[in-house]
Amino acid sequence: MICKDRVVIVTGAGRGLGRAHALEFARQGARVVVNDLGVGPSGEGGSDGPAQAVAAEIRALGGEAVADRSDIATGEGARRLVATALERFGRLDVLVNNAGFLRDRMLVNLTEEEWDAVTRVHLKGHFLPLKHAGLYWRAESKAGRPVDARVINTSSGAGLLGSVGQGNYAAAKAGIVGLTLVAAAELGRYGVTVNAIAPAARTRMTERVFAATMAAPEDGAFDAMAPENVSPLVAWLGSAGSKDVTGRIFEVEGGRICVMDGFRHGPVADKGARWDAAELGPEIAALLTKTPPPEPAYGT
Repeated sequence: MICKDRVVIVTGAGRGLGRAHALEFARQGARVVVNDLGVGPSGEGGSDGPAQAVAAEIRALGGEAVADRSDIATGEGARRLVATALERFGRLDVLVNNAGFLRDRMLVNLTEEEWDAVTRVHLKGHFLPLKHAGLYWRAESKAGRPVDARVINTSSGAGLLGSVGQGNYAAAKAGIVGLTLVAAAELGRYGVTVNAIAPAARTRMTERVFAATMAAPEDGAFDAMAPENVSPLVAWLGSAGSKDVTGRIFEVEGGRICVMDGFRHGPVADKGARWDAAELGPEIAALLTKTPPPEPAYGT
């Protein structure tokens, strides 16, 4: 019960990873706002059903939950989502930004609408709930009320290393890493930690990939691709015990957790004056021999 009585918002919680996160938080004693628009894998349609079903599942386990169908990629929807937590449970302690969908296509075939739709739900859909939760926590801190809050964002290996055929998704997920680092720096003064995960699991978004590359586990064997494997880390990051961890990106898959080591300053050449373009070839070559090559993008 490491999250006992904490109030948690999980976006995109009607299926897949979001559902697993919501259920794990409930098992750990949290009260959960289950946010989901109920759209299809490409963002089409919409239904109250998935969010209502997960909220009912939590209540059947003896927990507390409320369903919410706010569009978190709009300012009003994000504001209403945070207001739902405050009106129903009186506070907000944890925000898990998870909602998203895919519209995969090679760059030369990618349409402007497909770019906008994917970056909207992933990147804008992280920023706006984070903004409105941050406004609440800042007000609480300035009023002298202690804040011990958590944000867990959802990036991807595609955002960290790139992924062929997913230019829109990879760009959005890389943007979420930058947003996480900025939010950790800005919100720490108010008692808020901000971290991100890069999960790998079998969901509606990935089932075709895993169906083609990985056989289903035998009966009784550990299913490394089950979304439930990711959620214990998310619950711990949402707990009081993670108060000293912020600005970190964790890759998580099966039983494996890896702290991702992102951009940091490497080898340097400093002439002390402006370089001539013609002399840079040997200098750049020398620098590159002092640093490991980039890891390959997924799909190469």
